[in-house]
Amino acid sequence: MVPSAQVLDLFAVPGLLAPLPGGQDAQDGQSDSVLAGDLVLTPGREPAVQAWLSPLLARLAVSLDEEPGRTRRDLRVAVPVPARDGAWVVEGWAASRWEPGTTACDDLAVTLAAGRLLHARLATLVEVAPTIVLGRDDRGARAERLAFGPVGDAADAARGTTAEAVVDALCAGLAGAEPADLGPAQLVHSDLTGHVLLDAAGAPVVLDVSPAWRPVRWAEAVATLDAVVRQGADAAVLGTWTTAADRQALRRAALFRVLADADPGAPAATAYAELLASSALT
Repeated sequence: MVPSAQVLDLFAVPGLLAPLPGGQDAQDGQSDSVLAGDLVLTPGREPAVQAWLSPLLARLAVSLDEEPGRTRRDLRVAVPVPARDGAWVVEGWAASRWEPGTTACDDLAVTLAAGRLLHARLATLVEVAPTIVLGRDDRGARAERLAFGPVGDAADAARGTTAEAVVDALCAGLAGAEPADLGPAQLVHSDLTGHVLLDAAGAPVVLDVSPAWRPVRWAEAVATLDAVVRQGADAAVLGTWTTAADRQALRRAALFRVLADADPGAPAATAYAELLASSALT
């Protein structure tokens, strides 16, 4: 997917584009996000959601950078940038400031630590579930609701697809597991892996926040599974998720990813079938 000339013009960036690694819709290690000039452009963004979220993140980014006692390796957030006409989204594309000298973070521990810092901040900034986030109806939001809803609904949604067997196995695991509390819901980044960079000083820079109102444990489970499935992290890390709540979070995260996949047959269903076969998700 390539931004149109209109998108490039309104964000005042050149047409010379470079792909970025990782991300929610990553294929072959590359996301749909592109680097254009000094901006990262990301497609598939809902104007109403970004009109609420982008100013929030911009204020957070500034407050983090100006915080007294800050060190060079403390958390940072990429600053969302509006178009020349003031819109936060143009033809589905949103923009954030590119941080020169940053490199992709492929360390799961660093990604999770950055996520915890971000989520702690978001919890203080947004105390009530935002209607705009709860009302999202994109593919990911629908998959998220199915992952947290009755297991029969998730199974029905996958019926007749190549993901059917994987979804049935995950649903069976949820149905047969002991009840577990994942913790309170709050505003979380549901796509952390691939969206944490390290700047020249080693500070984590979080970008392209995909908002959800879910428990932090679930967001971390999604990030952990993404690291295994998309970044080649050792699947043994899943064995450290040992409590009933941990295992439920992993199963709901796996359901979310499989159901959110644009093509239920690949790559998500195949990857999660292998994890189920290895007992990593049982």
